[in-house]
Order: sequence, then structure tokens, then C-alpha cells
Amino acid sequence: MPPAGRKPNEGQPVRHRVAPRHDWIEVADRPFEDGPRLPRVQPMGFAWPAATKRWWQVISRMPHCALWGEADWQFALDTALIAAAFHRGEVKQAVELRQREKVMGTTLDSRRDLRIRYVEPAGEREGPSIAAIEDYREKLRG
Repeated sequence: MPPAGRKPNEGQPVRHRVAPRHDWIEVADRPFEDGPRLPRVQPMGFAWPAATKRWWQVISRMPHCALWGEADWQFALDTALIAAAFHRGEVKQAVELRQREKVMGTTLDSRRDLRIRYVEPAGEREGPSIAAIEDYREKLRG
């Protein structure tokens, strides 16, 4: 369930003096590799549509899946059944699929609502590093 309270107001002036109720959850921006695989067939014996297999490949590798527990993965597998029905042409499943994907944080907007932020993994920074001023001064002196 998403946290209670207003959505974050990044870049805008703060209009109140009360501390925020929920902080951001920062997750390393790298694909999650330990998610469960889809079962070979659906519970009713149907094969998974190709679109659902591609959908699961994306969903199960989102970086914030590292935060998920067993119940969250079960919710995702149940959502895969709804996605399969939608991919087979049952368009009435679109609303439920959209709502579940929002809860799962599949888009940037839904992750913002859940206050999940992807950050660069520690130690994997690219580009120039920042030198300590003392090291720079030593080079100038000597």
C-alpha cells in the first residue's frame, strides 16, 4: 500500500514546517536477478502468451524488486495472470492490470508515489573524481 500523505514536492519550496512522514527509499539502479520464474503453464493449463513472458521479464528485474518479500512476489504472479488475460484479448482486465502495476511501481510516476528512488550504486561512479583540496595544494607547493 502506498504511504499516506501528500506526494513529494521536489524542486518546489516547502510550504509547511512539519517534517515529512515518509522518507524516500533509495535502491541501487541495477537489475534484480533473483526473482522467481514464471511457472511453465498457468494454473488452468494454458500456455503463457509471449507478451506476458516479455512483461514478466521486465517486471521481475526491476531494481526495487530487491525489497519484495514472498507476499509481494505472489501479488506479482497473480498480476501476471491478469496480464496474460489482457494479452489474450480480454480488454476488461486493463483497469485491474493498470492498478496493480501502479502498486508494483512499474513506472517512474508510480515509483515517485511510492517514494522509491533509483540511485547510482556505490563505487560504480563514472567520470572525474573530486580531489581533496589538500592534495591539490601539496602539488602546487612541491
